[in-house]
Amino acid sequence: MLQTEMLSTGDEVLHGQIVDTNAAWLATLFFEQGLPLTRRNTVGDSLESLVAALTERSQHADILIVNGGLGPTSDDLSAEAAARALGVELELHEGWLATMERFFTERGRVMAASNRKQALLPAGSEMIDNPVGTACGFAIKLNRCLIFFTPGVPSEFKRMVEHEILPRLRERFTFPEPPLCLRLTTFGRSESDLAAQLDTLTLPPDVVMGYRSSTPIIELKLTGPAFRRAEMEAIWPHVREVAGDSLIFEGTETLPAQIARCLREQQLSITLSEQFTAGLLALQLTDADAPLLASEVLPAQVETLAQTAHWNVERCRRHLADLALSIASVEDDEINIALTTPQGTHAVRLRFNASRYARRIRQEICAMMALTLVRRWLNGQAVTASQGWVQVVDTLTV
Repeated sequence: MLQTEMLSTGDEVLHGQIVDTNAAWLATLFFEQGLPLTRRNTVGDSLESLVAALTERSQHADILIVNGGLGPTSDDLSAEAAARALGVELELHEGWLATMERFFTERGRVMAASNRKQALLPAGSEMIDNPVGTACGFAIKLNRCLIFFTPGVPSEFKRMVEHEILPRLRERFTFPEPPLCLRLTTFGRSESDLAAQLDTLTLPPDVVMGYRSSTPIIELKLTGPAFRRAEMEAIWPHVREVAGDSLIFEGTETLPAQIARCLREQQLSITLSEQFTAGLLALQLTDADAPLLASEVLPAQVETLAQTAHWNVERCRRHLADLALSIASVEDDEINIALTTPQGTHAVRLRFNASRYARRIRQEICAMMALTLVRRWLNGQAVTASQGWVQVVDTLTV
């Protein structure tokens, strides 16, 4: 198996001042291409640390993607570190210098003298084009490792990886078949509760059951070599059975995206009224391109379940929508949610022990509970069901 690694650079990444989204994106892309990362490291803006990391990892990795440190400022050290690790000098790449000058001229700007630094590459390295920025990449061979240096700007990084680096890797290496990963996402169950039932499964060799917790959801992942597909698919129905009513979607489609797709397929429109979630539900469905006719955010007020149901029916009629969904305010870890459909209105009072969470997390939990009602109705299931730590306190059907 190819040893494929990533090295992120920069004090802002090392100290957590920015989230390393490039690393997450690359890990996902390479996994899907059959090149799962075997290691990820981060170093700050220290020339000695960079040289040491390049030298050390080049003795273990077959492929190393270095991200960041190609800008025009004094703390951009990747090219100098690569040259030192190789024991060569930096040389001016006249072709890239001309490309940068043209880049600025076409935009009516004068190139700063500091940008010239971005055309200084280690002697003997292979320049890698960047059609959307001023930081070209480059590749070197150090010890056993092929190392690619890439810009930190996400749009430039992704373009370079997809259009320049992956084709080069395919020319040099035979990619293994991508691993198979079966996924489902649950809501309302704890990781330990799910694991207690799933850890007793007898898994095929090289197949692992994984858990990813991100409140308020738990993702279950069965991962293994592609040639184990038949064995993994034979186990998967048992995983679904354990998830039970807490299963909200399979694959990588989010719950808002799933609901938006189902609404469009069934040619249904929806209107929203939110109190505690303060517009979060509208934002999620709008981002998923759901057929949302109207949405409103109301101040918190005490409501009986009958009042929540009644006002939801009125909003549905007023906006001429097929569906209406209301989320009331939270009272003592209980909340009213109402869903009006062409067949009637389902109102439910739910109890959830989430007071230990920050308000934003509690809002996400309530939004998930409301969307779960819609999902169950769209899928022809009973609209209300207790889900682990989310308990049904009262229901009303109108």
